[in-house]
Amino acid sequence: MTAGEIRLGADIGGTFTDVALDLRGTLFSTKVLTNYAAPEQAILDGIGVVTKQAGIGFSDLDIVIHGTTLATNSLIERRGAKTALVTTEGFRDVIEMRTENRFDQYDLNLVLPTPLIPRQHRFPIAGRLDAQGRELLALDEVRLEALANELAAEAFEAIAIGFIHSYQNPAHEERARAILAAKLPGIPISISAEVSPQMREFERFNTVCANAYVRPQMQDYLTRLQSRMKEQGAQCPIFMIHSGGGLISVDTAIAFPVRLVESGPAGGAIFAADIAARFDLEKVVSFDMGGTTAKICLIEDFTPQTARTFEVARTYRFCKGSGMPISIPVIEMIEIGAGGGSIAWVDAMERIQTGPESAASEPGPACYGRGGDRPTITDADVVLGKIDPDNFAGGAIKLSKSASETAIEKEVGAALSLTPLEAAFGICEVVDENMANAARVHAVENGKNVSENVMIAFGGRPHFMRRGSVKSWAWINA
Repeated sequence: MTAGEIRLGADIGGTFTDVALDLRGTLFSTKVLTNYAAPEQAILDGIGVVTKQAGIGFSDLDIVIHGTTLATNSLIERRGAKTALVTTEGFRDVIEMRTENRFDQYDLNLVLPTPLIPRQHRFPIAGRLDAQGRELLALDEVRLEALANELAAEAFEAIAIGFIHSYQNPAHEERARAILAAKLPGIPISISAEVSPQMREFERFNTVCANAYVRPQMQDYLTRLQSRMKEQGAQCPIFMIHSGGGLISVDTAIAFPVRLVESGPAGGAIFAADIAARFDLEKVVSFDMGGTTAKICLIEDFTPQTARTFEVARTYRFCKGSGMPISIPVIEMIEIGAGGGSIAWVDAMERIQTGPESAASEPGPACYGRGGDRPTITDADVVLGKIDPDNFAGGAIKLSKSASETAIEKEVGAALSLTPLEAAFGICEVVDENMANAARVHAVENGKNVSENVMIAFGGRPHFMRRGSVKSWAWINA
């Protein structure tokens, strides 16, 4: 990229889609509600706004960089494709048995995450390699031919292939893919030797299953985005931010969508690292406040912490080992369900709780006037005066304070005999402590003391942390 290029960035979040245009040093930006039925429409709408502001057209764009949480949401909400797992005979239940570690050894009613692919959709195949990649037993190609017919009859939409020791020798996986692809044209097939070529079969198998599970949806979305961009006159390349903070082409993203699981949040961490470098801040904690979730990342020496494995959709809050492991290079961060759209409610013990359920963009918080009638963090902020109803999202979205007060009174105030203002204050106190606690837990898990870090915060809600969590903080209104 060069300084003279006209660059555009687009980030799809759970609630908002943000678009920013860099016209040779002059920045134009907008925020539109995420369209779940057609996510690319929100991007096109946003591009239309910023290009009009800048006085240019789609054809003038030199490069588009795109981050998205669509793959993450698909995994968390289990909205992926009907997927089959083809694996080595005897290893059918690896993704269910996991590593046999108990993340809470004293909980007799421990609930493990449900595997992405149910047992009846896992198919064992004879054939075996040793740890050095030497063939011990030839691949059962006759069985694979028959299996292809079975998968076609049951209308599977995606296939994952994971064989033992394929990271040493991918020959069996590649041969199995060729046999299945010949009889199942158009069905995307992912092999673990390409998706996650490393030892430890549970993590590798789970990663290739996740890749196959979200691949049809992401392929459809990215293909539509490219096509519709060209229809508008754009001829520029589109690059995706991957979970490690770098860029990949759309074709690579279609083949390996699991690499996009932390796509949007990774972009935020890279942004915070750049701010830290500009102001010579060696110890930083970045805080990305979104509409659906909040993301926290530790940054030292101007570099975000990275990892080779991370967890999605933890079943126990802040509990390491209770989630779905994805084995790819990633910027390490913790993500909690505490965003502007997180719904506030009262539990059986008459305590105010927030999240993890979110109103998202459809219907959105009560103050949006789009049919939502449950109180959210955004509604509490409106009642407390932290958000100006007339200038939200640059004035593009007008908010209703009275709708916020009604929702808070109905769901929280009435249950606790509080006025809407008192209930709104309680909601914010609870969510602030939840987020501060998440930052502390993330630091402790990494052997760090978060009080030594400067916080760089960005997103959509500036008043969020209890005092004393960090030594100082700076708010970036992104």
